[in-house]
Amino acid sequence: MASSLTKDSVHPGTPGSEKTFFGHPRGLATLFMTEMWERFSYYGMRALLPLYLVAPSGLHMNAATATAIYSVYLSLVYLLAMPGGWVADRILGPRRTVAVAGTIIMLGHLMLALPSTGTFFAGLGLVAIGSGLLKANISTMVGHLYDGPDDPRRDGGFTVFYIGINLGAFAAPLAIGTIGESVNWHLGFALAAVGMALGLAQFLLGTRHLSSRSDIVPTPLSAAEKKSTLMKAALWAGVAVVFYAIVGFSGLYTLNWLLVPITLAGLIIPVVVIARIKRDKELDRAEQSKMTAYIWFFVAAAVFWMIYDQGGSTVSLFADSSAKNTIFGWNFPVSWYQSVNPVLIMALAPVFAWAWLALARRGKEPSTAVKFAMGLVLIGASFFLFLAPLGIAEGGHKAAAMWLVAIYFVQTVGELTLSPVGLSVTTKMAPVKYASQMMGVWFLAVTAGDATTGLLSIAGVNLNKAGIVVLEAALAVIAGVAVWMYRKKVKELMGDVH
Repeated sequence: MASSLTKDSVHPGTPGSEKTFFGHPRGLATLFMTEMWERFSYYGMRALLPLYLVAPSGLHMNAATATAIYSVYLSLVYLLAMPGGWVADRILGPRRTVAVAGTIIMLGHLMLALPSTGTFFAGLGLVAIGSGLLKANISTMVGHLYDGPDDPRRDGGFTVFYIGINLGAFAAPLAIGTIGESVNWHLGFALAAVGMALGLAQFLLGTRHLSSRSDIVPTPLSAAEKKSTLMKAALWAGVAVVFYAIVGFSGLYTLNWLLVPITLAGLIIPVVVIARIKRDKELDRAEQSKMTAYIWFFVAAAVFWMIYDQGGSTVSLFADSSAKNTIFGWNFPVSWYQSVNPVLIMALAPVFAWAWLALARRGKEPSTAVKFAMGLVLIGASFFLFLAPLGIAEGGHKAAAMWLVAIYFVQTVGELTLSPVGLSVTTKMAPVKYASQMMGVWFLAVTAGDATTGLLSIAGVNLNKAGIVVLEAALAVIAGVAVWMYRKKVKELMGDVH
């Protein structure tokens, strides 16, 4: 498929110089297709997950437990992105790490396809580990295709790569969701495994087109460090095995023995990481100031993702039980709602990019803090909008599908004002010492937000109740107003970053 999109190179000497992919290095086709299929498998499984957990033909759990599992799973995926980067930097290098990650993800989906509760949760763990290993490293390899940050094709290359992500995310619920809901849940999970297998095959067949830099281990472990790392890993693994064996044999084990520690880790680790960087005495005054400003953005992002990611759990489960999932009288699977966001992203992202440039030319582009405030207010507004279908359902009626589409629309607009800006400001404000780690820190904001949702669900909070929805919406709006009110202070702390 990728070869049909290539043409003769106009930049000889680039990786894969005999062909290009829309004018970009040939290796971009390999990474584009790998990421597209990996996202297909990931988002397809994610769309099915909460529905399978509550379905009578699935695990038949209550909504709170399903939301807790879903939120903890998302939290773990983003939490593992940092150690995933460490594995590439210190042990395997990006290319081998991605190959290993794809294999682990595929095996995880295959385990989800087996009709056993034990293998199901083991499969979830494998998919989370594989996703953490792959997430940052495949983007790193896209960067390796270009001649440094000043290569004029670099931004365009990442834009093409981003399209691959959203193509996979758009198609996945339509294919995997339909098979899972309409035919067989486990067949749907098996289709996710097929998607990852296609991505892995694409990667292995096209690996010769990647940059040789992707094979390099930047800071390899010394022999002493390898021994120490293995001993520590074995020690902690042994502690976990002994602990859960004792709990299991004592008859005290419940799912919360697994969910609660992961949830607490998702809240504690981001705080510890931020605090460690902030207290580093090797940072100069300007870097310390920027990190103080970054804390504002980090907390704002955590609040944003706490609500945003409930689009796949709280809102999806509401659609399953209380929405009229029809278009012109035709019923469609609930998982199809998860295709709304990626198709809107593909439609609206160019509009936002054009709008920011147009405003910048006039000297009217909003500051980073104002964009974050807009994102928070919009995500809060999406949950205030959620009150309408909740009220319809409480009146004993089914809510129209367009209410939910409207919620996803508002959330997507909020995402476009906050998420790309957050990625950009993270790279700009990163202290030199932590330049390669800060993207992982940004992902920890997602971890913290999802862990908060998980903790609320574990505590038995019904997130589909109007009172809780109002509280979450109000929290986001208040946070947005606070960021806007202190925007000048934040701008001062950012120093030379604009």
